[in-house]
Amino acid sequence: MYPSSDFLQQTIDRFWETVPPVWNIVRSNVRSEATQQFNITVEQFHILRHIRRGAHSVSELADIGHISRPAISQAVDALVSKGMVSRTQNVNDRRYFRLELTKEGTALLDTVFSQTRQWMQAKLSTLELTDLESIMAGLGLLKKAFCDK
Repeated sequence: MYPSSDFLQQTIDRFWETVPPVWNIVRSNVRSEATQQFNITVEQFHILRHIRRGAHSVSELADIGHISRPAISQAVDALVSKGMVSRTQNVNDRRYFRLELTKEGTALLDTVFSQTRQWMQAKLSTLELTDLESIMAGLGLLKKAFCDK
């Protein structure tokens, strides 16, 4: 049996009342950990994340973040000087510099995400097992509805 239009609307309303605020709180915690503990800006944190995910040039980072190349270059320069990012010039194209995380940059991200996981675990540990099972089931269904083809 399929839900009524009213019930679908209530579900959509509950989605908007829940998912964006929860995600904003989680994201805020991640940013706070990175900026306070490691003295980097939110923009620098995002650059580290994007490099880890496979963006290896200033142009790619600018495109991803919809930020000007000079602004990204300045942020990358700061990360290079902090020892979080290395920059290697391409031997075939001297205008291209490949960006990679250093051990320090990788350790920073690993620490921030580990601390965030612990913070989330503390938040979720206040719930009953049946509540967590319901959340898991609901998340699976959301993924099925929006991501599965």
